[in-house]
Amino acid sequence: MGTPKHNWTLQEISEIYHTPLLELLYNASTVHRQHHHANKVKISMLISVKTGACTEDCAYCSQSSRYNTFVDHAEKMSVDAVLAAAKEAKESGVERVCLSASWGKVPSNKDFDDVLTMIEKIKAMDMSVCCTLGMIDKKQAKQLSVAGITAYNHNLDTSKDFYKEIISTRTFADRLETIENLMEAGVNVCSGGILGMGESEDDRISMLHILATLEKHPYTVPLNCIVPVKGTPLENTALLPVWDMVRMIATARIIMPETMLCLAAGRTQMTDEGQALCYIAGVNSIFVGKKLLTTPNPDISDDMKLMQKLGLEVYDKEN
Repeated sequence: MGTPKHNWTLQEISEIYHTPLLELLYNASTVHRQHHHANKVKISMLISVKTGACTEDCAYCSQSSRYNTFVDHAEKMSVDAVLAAAKEAKESGVERVCLSASWGKVPSNKDFDDVLTMIEKIKAMDMSVCCTLGMIDKKQAKQLSVAGITAYNHNLDTSKDFYKEIISTRTFADRLETIENLMEAGVNVCSGGILGMGESEDDRISMLHILATLEKHPYTVPLNCIVPVKGTPLENTALLPVWDMVRMIATARIIMPETMLCLAAGRTQMTDEGQALCYIAGVNSIFVGKKLLTTPNPDISDDMKLMQKLGLEVYDKEN
């Protein structure tokens, strides 16, 4: 246990996932300590470069132009505004920002050129930069690699079988193609999913299986709780029990021991005790800031108080 491998079977992962919870937590915590600083957490902040008016129909998303949500038009930030937000984040103790844009597929035009400029100027501030911009081709992946981003996020969202219940405007194969383009260009992959959309435990295990059998395990696996948004097809979805998230985190930690595990959307739904269990299970990355794209997120001061209470420290700058 604890040695990275890439030939996991669905049965092996299922057996880990269904381990009695306290034993599963113990095993995951043991693996976590073998490969990571047990008391350190990476904190990052999302900056939404372009919000809303997305052409995709992801059933959970407030930014889709197909649904009548509180995000009713596109908002774009200038290069200067993004740099100001990054500077503010740095002053708050954040060393990495993730630039997000609600594109289904990244355009090859001035908008993408502006993102490359943002990356260059933010790195000049001695900060790390990640991106989540949508599907990208091989050329764009190479450009991002040359720019020196820390990682690129492109979530699987869920299993291959359940995917069609959530999204119809792009295929699961499209998502895998973007991940392949990133890996070929030498860009660290950040890929995870959203829990609580109506998927089964087998769907969750299947998603983990795909991630854990990639040629290279993801640099980061973000795990999100569904945040029901009025106006979307999933607006009446029940909140995810914290035990489900803890079990997923622990399983991911055991099968991808060197990967950073990020507790992403849905933390405002959790108690401090619930978040503490997630840290014990292997989480070592979170997003800070009052909003995570368009959904609520704990205030950074609250996160710092909880981290202090748990004896957790912030990771220093990596690259």
